[in-house]
Amino acid sequence: MVFAFVGELLHYFIPLPIPASIYGIVLLFLALEFKVVKVSDIEQTSSFLIAIMPLMFLPPAVGVIESWDLIRGAWFPYVVVTVVSTVFVMAVSGRVTQRIIRKGGRK
Repeated sequence: MVFAFVGELLHYFIPLPIPASIYGIVLLFLALEFKVVKVSDIEQTSSFLIAIMPLMFLPPAVGVIESWDLIRGAWFPYVVVTVVSTVFVMAVSGRVTQRIIRKGGRK
């Protein structure tokens, strides 16, 4: 919660188009990286959030269904953008993961 609050403050005071949640995630990452926060301190909460993550997708899905009249005329571009961006994110995530694993193997 502290990182989310500080992220909100940064979003308020820094005039950049970056969501407050991104500030909070970056701050949490840095705190974990520099051993300010231990993984064991956030493990229980993070496991809970991962377990309920599918529920977080329900409101956007309902929003898409309710907006079908607006989307109907342009559904194909939406599908193309979704597929291309999903493949791109999967490829980049895979490459980054491979590099991290290889870097860890050298140590």
